[in-house]
Amino acid sequence: MEIKPVAYYRGPFGSKFGIPRQSGVVEGLRGEIVFEPAFRSPDAVRGLEGFGRVWLLWGFEDSRDKARNDAGQSPVSLTVRPPRLGGNRRVGVFASRSPFRPNPLGLSCVTLESITDGPVLHVLGADLMDGTPIYDIKPYIPYADAFPEARAGFAPAAPAPVLEVAEGPHWRSPFDERDTATLKEILSLDPRPAFHNDPDRVYGLPFGGYDVRFRVEGERLILLEAVRA
Repeated sequence: MEIKPVAYYRGPFGSKFGIPRQSGVVEGLRGEIVFEPAFRSPDAVRGLEGFGRVWLLWGFEDSRDKARNDAGQSPVSLTVRPPRLGGNRRVGVFASRSPFRPNPLGLSCVTLESITDGPVLHVLGADLMDGTPIYDIKPYIPYADAFPEARAGFAPAAPAPVLEVAEGPHWRSPFDERDTATLKEILSLDPRPAFHNDPDRVYGLPFGGYDVRFRVEGERLILLEAVRA
């Protein structure tokens, strides 16, 4: 079976660095679903406005080549190291949501904020990079899709903020108030790799067309500047 994108995601993240590791973790994160010409009709989304959330089936494009061996038949490894476990402990690929899997597909549940002419779906809380291909969209149905009593293995609760975000003396936000608050919430979750702990290192987070630069001292993240990318 060959599948092709029905739409593409448009959002503020120009790279994988800093993207929330699950959908809904940063609920205020805004994005858009823009349909391909063949599906760019109001008929394709007729009735969808009655749902508050949708499922997105999407592709890890950056991981497609890395996930396969030279023969192109199987994943390089049947185990992965989830960031949630500190990047040290291995679990089976099918016990994770890692992008490095036999078929590099992701599944995300996002809030459907509105539908505008195009049609364009305006969504909140996506864990996607700008330009991510969307292969299918399905309405979220609470009675069938929500099981809060289910066991959650090594991810029993949503990640909590671990860093205090402070503005350095030269920080001037180029974003509106809402997106600035979203940016700070993202950074409070600590986007750095688990093994990084260098207070002198300056990181750059591609966000909304800017390179947002910051460093981390202990449990405090300091915003330095935002440079147009």
